Amino acid sequence: MAGVTDRPFRILCKRLGAGMAVSEMVASNSLLWGSEKTIRRGNHEGEVEPKVVQIAGSDPEMMAEAAKYNADKGADIIDINMGCPAKKICNVAAGSALLKDEPLVARIVDAVVRSVDIPVTLKIRTGWSKDNRNALVIARIAEDHGIQSLAMHGRTRACMYTGDAEYDTIRAVKQSVRIPVVANGDITTPEKAKYVLEYTGADAVMIGRAAQGRPWIFREIEHFLRTGVKLAPPPVAEIQGVMLGHLHDLYAFYGYERGVRVARKHISWYTKGLSHSAVFRSRMNTLDDAQAQLAAVKEFFDGLLARSAALEYEEEQDVALAA
Repeated sequence: MAGVTDRPFRILCKRLGAGMAVSEMVASNSLLWGSEKTIRRGNHEGEVEPKVVQIAGSDPEMMAEAAKYNADKGADIIDINMGCPAKKICNVAAGSALLKDEPLVARIVDAVVRSVDIPVTLKIRTGWSKDNRNALVIARIAEDHGIQSLAMHGRTRACMYTGDAEYDTIRAVKQSVRIPVVANGDITTPEKAKYVLEYTGADAVMIGRAAQGRPWIFREIEHFLRTGVKLAPPPVAEIQGVMLGHLHDLYAFYGYERGVRVARKHISWYTKGLSHSAVFRSRMNTLDDAQAQLAAVKEFFDGLLARSAALEYEEEQDVALAA
């Protein structure tokens, strides 16, 4: 979720029901702490607690220093990333590449936990490859060295995001440790969240890509788990309001020039599949001015409202939703 879970998006997701939101990965290399990107990624001003900072790296001492640095700056929880499958992360032996080196995992976890007096959590995958699903070993290492909770994506690093997430390994891990386990991977609906929680016995679910363009998924899941009843989809007017508010927050956070560029992907996610949205999304990529961007969004949603207060999807989207 690099480039997605910035402060504006985290605040929005929490407002719409997320119990916790984790920052983008912050580099453990102290030489980068003064960079604009790292400072921005660690910016939690005005964010509802808990403030969770996710750190990535492969050197135990550097990871410990990064944890302490962010704890001193106000982090409530430090989250260690050993789940990212991106090549640029794995090529420097960080992220899910660490799952290949169990002794190194132990040294990193131990160093980070010892360096701070706030909770430390860990995010992993089921293993490096289908032939090397070692999540059970990693989970026990994590628990033995003081990790407070374990989030787990139901794919190996080799799987990237292809195929279907599997939950048998998450279930086995949950049965083998006493710390809370958070299930992640392909949880796109309230019904799927309920199924995964019941099947794995996990203590919570983590939502990633499914929240892109649909940050209200958190309140939908919470309501369904609590009542067994599905919430109606948000009306067009509410989506328009959420989206425009999100854009304003992006402009304020990044500045107008960069904010416009960052906003484009969010606009695409919010409107994907909606009637008459293909031409609109193509046009958005040509607009470089914030006011023009806002005007185009308002015009598009006003057009939707003129036809119906409820969401209307293209025919192929309707088929997908009914499947």
